[in-house]
Formats: sequence, structure tokens, C-alpha cells
Amino acid sequence: MQTSFSELEYATKKKQTRRDRFLADIEAVTPWPALVAAIDPFYPKNEGRGRPTIGLERMLRMYVAQNCFGLSDEGTEDAIYDSQAIRRFVGVDLSREQAPDATTLTRFRHLLEEHQLTDSIFNAINAHLAEKGLFLRQGTVVDATIIAAPPSTKNRSGKRDPDMHQTKKGNQWHFGMKCHIGVDAASGLTHTVIGTAANVSDVTQAQSLLHGDETDIFGDAGYQGVEKREENQELPVTWHIAMKRSVRKALPKDAEGEQMEWLEQAKASIRSKVEHPFHVVKNLFRHRKTRYRGLAKNTAQLLTLFGLANLVLARRWLLAPDTQIAP
Repeated sequence: MQTSFSELEYATKKKQTRRDRFLADIEAVTPWPALVAAIDPFYPKNEGRGRPTIGLERMLRMYVAQNCFGLSDEGTEDAIYDSQAIRRFVGVDLSREQAPDATTLTRFRHLLEEHQLTDSIFNAINAHLAEKGLFLRQGTVVDATIIAAPPSTKNRSGKRDPDMHQTKKGNQWHFGMKCHIGVDAASGLTHTVIGTAANVSDVTQAQSLLHGDETDIFGDAGYQGVEKREENQELPVTWHIAMKRSVRKALPKDAEGEQMEWLEQAKASIRSKVEHPFHVVKNLFRHRKTRYRGLAKNTAQLLTLFGLANLVLARRWLLAPDTQIAP
């Protein structure tokens, strides 16, 4: 296929931007065949009359770019026209064709939501990472974060999203949903994602965040009393939960108190792994607010976001010459 002048000019430019490097890394570490295979049975085929269906991998790449840059459906379409890097990643040559429009991307996203295919995307990515030895599975860190939702009632229904609720954190009230995750304590990669309303207590979701092979579980002070809950009493695990801040401040200034303080610091260093995927999703992918209405749609997007976050966090190992990590 003949290369257009704009593509040739772009390929020979002297400086690579951060976007170029980021998309090149995502291109290299994403298990495209596995993701396509997971979606393909549900993807419409060209049958009968009508506009030809856009290739599945192209739509998947457009969807990945959308989530990596925190774009709306319309914003993603515009970005393909505006950015040669994104255009090249998606595989569009404007000298020969138009970019898929926002409506096509919306239909693709609805297809993923309808058939719970973002679960399949998340699981396919994690299976790929597990094959590389990146999930050690001996310990899990559990945590949750609030994702804000629009509190305004200036919409067609005149109401706030009924799936979202408000909760108080510190002295501030927040309206939205809560994202609960379980993270591998060694690698910092997310293996479980659950979406709930913001007023759901962290401790109630702890058992659901486990994959079943853990021996040790780490959590902050919000999980105090988790081992006493009925669903957790017979689990063959050790819970390492942080002290409440008031209790920690009151530790005696003797040898025993210093030992307990050292233990708290050790637990905190392990728990810090859970902040890495949150950082990627909220800061790198710019997902600080819910984009859609309803808990199901937003949870579906979170599965995609944390799957891609795992690839971002694991890319230094995946792009290394020897990526196999001993179990």
C-alpha cells in the first residue's frame, strides 16, 4: 500500500512526542489477538445490504485510545482528525478514508456493555500478564476510591443519577460512585474491580475483592473489623489492617511501641502498591468523574480502564528482553 505524503513526513520527523512514545508502548504490550477473539463472536458481520462494518480491531483501537486519553465519543472522532499519532494508532489514512464517526464508537461501546465484554477485555489482559509471570497471587491489597458524578439536576429527567449516592469523607461530602479494587501485593497489578454507590462501606466488599489463593490481605483503617464479619471468619488468610490514626498516635514511646510503629510502616509500604493503578486511572487517563449515567455503564468502563492501567504498569517488564518472572 502506498504511503501518503503526510504519513511519510510524520514517520521521518526527528522528535518523538510523549504521546508517540505512550501509544507505541500501548501498541507493543496490548494482547490484540486475545482481545479481538473475546469480542469477535458478538461483533456484527457484513451481511446483506447496508454500510460495510468497520473492522473489529480498528474499533477496538479507537476504544482503547478513547479510554487512554479520557475522551468522549465525539472527542475521540475529533482526535483522530487532529492527531497523527492517534490516527496512526487506530490505523486510519485520511487520504483514502474517513475516520469512524462518534455514532459508530457509541454503538461499539454499547455492544461491549450489553454483552459484558469489558469483563472479557479485563480478564484477557490479566491472563496475558499471568502468562508472563506478573501475577504472584500470594497477597492482595484492597482499597477503594470515590469517583465523582455530576450533582446537577439540569438534565432531561431533572434528577441526579439514581444509582449514585453521597458519602462523607473527612469533613467533605462527595456524590458519586465508589471503585473497589483488589491488587496483587507483589506486582501492584489489579485483579478485581467492583463498582458500587459511594455510600457503600469498604469493609462490605472486602471478601468479593479476593481471588481465593491469597494467604495475606492488606487494607487501610477503613477495613477495621473485617476479620469478624461472618463471610470472612472461615477464610484461611491473615488480615493485615492498619491501625486507626488515633490509636497509632497514642502508641507508647517504648520498645514495644516502636516495634508496633515499625510494623505499621511495613504494612503501609505494601499497601502503597494499590495507589499505583489509582494514579494511572485518575491522573494519566484523567478519569476523575463518571462519564455515563448508571452504575453498570460506569463499572464497565472501569474494567477497561484498570485493564489498560495494568498494561501501563507492566510495560517496563513486558518491553524488557526477558519478560518472564519466576513464580
